[in-house]
Amino acid sequence: MILTDKKSSLHGNKTRQRGFTLIELLIVMTIISILATIVVPNYQRNLIRAREAVLMEDLYQMRRAIDAYFADHISYPESLDDLVDNKYIRDIPRDPFTKANDTWEEVPPTPSLEGELAEGGLENVYSGSDLVGLNGVPYRDW
Repeated sequence: MILTDKKSSLHGNKTRQRGFTLIELLIVMTIISILATIVVPNYQRNLIRAREAVLMEDLYQMRRAIDAYFADHISYPESLDDLVDNKYIRDIPRDPFTKANDTWEEVPPTPSLEGELAEGGLENVYSGSDLVGLNGVPYRDW
């Protein structure tokens, strides 16, 4: 009695090797590349939206601290460091687009209607980034 191998082919006693064919691999790679081309731009856009949200919140908090400093001292702070020293903010935040905390553009006070300049050196703050937001407005104008 001769035992036969169930894996043998019709053309002889060769055993069938298991694995994927080249066509199956190409189909899978094509599907993966199509999904990647759809996902990557959406991921990058969402990263930019998140950075924009951080920038808006940082600007809001710093401007709020400048206003609180002005209300308490009846003069504007000389710099963002004055806000940290007087504990209006814990630390100068890092600009999410320049990735540094020393690139903020500090705007001096504007003269009032009577022509006199308010005391202090910082009335407003803007981002130091040269990039343009998803809404078409440069970050330095936010």
